[in-house]
Amino acid sequence: MLHPFPHQRGSGEPIVELQDVTAGYDGQQVLENVSLRVMPGDFVGLLGPSGSGKTTLLRTILGAARIFRGKVSVNGTNQVNKRAQAGYVPQLETIDWNFPVNVEEVVLMGCTRHNPLFPWHRRQDREKAHEMMERLGIAHLLRRQIRELSGGQQQRVFLARALVSNPDLLLLDEPTGGVDIKTRDEVMHLLHELNHQGITVVMTTHEINAVAAHLPWLVCLNGHILAEGPPGEVISPEILRQTYGAEMPVIEYQGMALVAESPHFFGRNGNGNGKGKERDNGDDNAANQDGNDDRNRDGNQYDRQSNSDNDNGNGNNPVPAQITQANY
Repeated sequence: MLHPFPHQRGSGEPIVELQDVTAGYDGQQVLENVSLRVMPGDFVGLLGPSGSGKTTLLRTILGAARIFRGKVSVNGTNQVNKRAQAGYVPQLETIDWNFPVNVEEVVLMGCTRHNPLFPWHRRQDREKAHEMMERLGIAHLLRRQIRELSGGQQQRVFLARALVSNPDLLLLDEPTGGVDIKTRDEVMHLLHELNHQGITVVMTTHEINAVAAHLPWLVCLNGHILAEGPPGEVISPEILRQTYGAEMPVIEYQGMALVAESPHFFGRNGNGNGKGKERDNGDDNAANQDGNDDRNRDGNQYDRQSNSDNDNGNGNNPVPAQITQANY
């Protein structure tokens, strides 16, 4: 896990607070009556199906969504028609990778809020950008076009852009989406380090076993908040059923609550209905008959072995659940 369990939440005033917030876009309501407190030093995962309002919740904190009712405060400041002082990393799939910009230019975009000379960058801005690129291991890529980077490098570039202004709060939208397992683990370890350096992290994720189960605090939502707490309390069949509208069995593995995914067999016999697909060609039918005879002989031998296993008490074991986990 990313933190010792149970995670000790910060004390004092929350860094983010939503009070009975209803928010959305262009008169369309996405979130309803959301109340949430994020304490300094928290590492929070937002969990829910597509369209549940996870991204809208991040944008509401940022001040980029319309608030119809309620109050949003960041660092004690009411976010009415105001952008929060926070770093933000969007989903990689929303970025135009063909835009002609290099790594250094992307990172410098994070300095524009306090730069009255933009688009000209001050010396101190360039120094901070280079320092952040060194910290994240991408300084050697500063002249590289962003479309030429790997998924992990692209994610680090936008993390550098978000962190170059030294925010206390970091918001990330699906930072592990669309990347391979190695890159996912690198991103999660990097966020772990940043969090332990004092940065409060709020991220969205679809990955329950590989990501959410390892976070110290989860918030399940689907238009409104359904539950929040440590993974051991939130990852339960009842809460997941309310969140996703589907049955999701949960098991405990090495002290962690994980979703057990049963194997799926699609079209095993050609049409997926348990019956073989009929063929019109007589030669094919003859070949199938020969094959069936061979399978019947093999099957009889298998049945005898299965009966022997049953006699030994080993024949009733179910197919093991497929479990995906990661070590952070």
